[in-house]
Amino acid sequence: MKTICLATNNKHKVEELQEMLKGIFEVKTLEEIGCQEEIEETAETFAGNSLIKAQYVFNQYKVSCIADDSGLEVEALNGEPGVYSARYAGEHGNHEKNMDKLLSKLEREKNRKAQFRTVITLILDGEVEMFEGIVEGEILKEKRGNQGFGYDPVFVPKGYNTTFAEMSLEQKNPISHRGRAIAKLKAHLESKI
Repeated sequence: MKTICLATNNKHKVEELQEMLKGIFEVKTLEEIGCQEEIEETAETFAGNSLIKAQYVFNQYKVSCIADDSGLEVEALNGEPGVYSARYAGEHGNHEKNMDKLLSKLEREKNRKAQFRTVITLILDGEVEMFEGIVEGEILKEKRGNQGFGYDPVFVPKGYNTTFAEMSLEQKNPISHRGRAIAKLKAHLESKI
């Protein structure tokens, strides 16, 4: 089975991808291929950041790679937090502070429309492909649920009345932004086999 690196050390993303690509690829993390560096995300778009990460891994480690960049875009905040989703409140990956800042900014806002967006870059044997997934929904006024990560406790996808944090992985994966992008990626990979 071919090995592919997922350019992240985020355990949640690795678990999701390993589950979705089971039987197609052996998925390895940055740590597992020996990459200790922090790959700087300096682009202004999700596509740009995912491309930076994928190219870095492919160029430095000569291994096929999948990289993604994802975030939450809130309509009333002109697309914030966007590419700054993970460090919205300053410190990278502090989910509670990020959600608190978001809820505070939306406190008096009636328009709660938001969407999660993921862009996945695949570099397979030197060829670059990109896949996008979007899920629309809205931001609640309070956190609910303890599954998932990031903004999952405050985001309810369109057509549902539960947050991503109240869903199991089996419920969330097929409808999530990442799940939708990975489904396109998976179909592409299967067409290559």
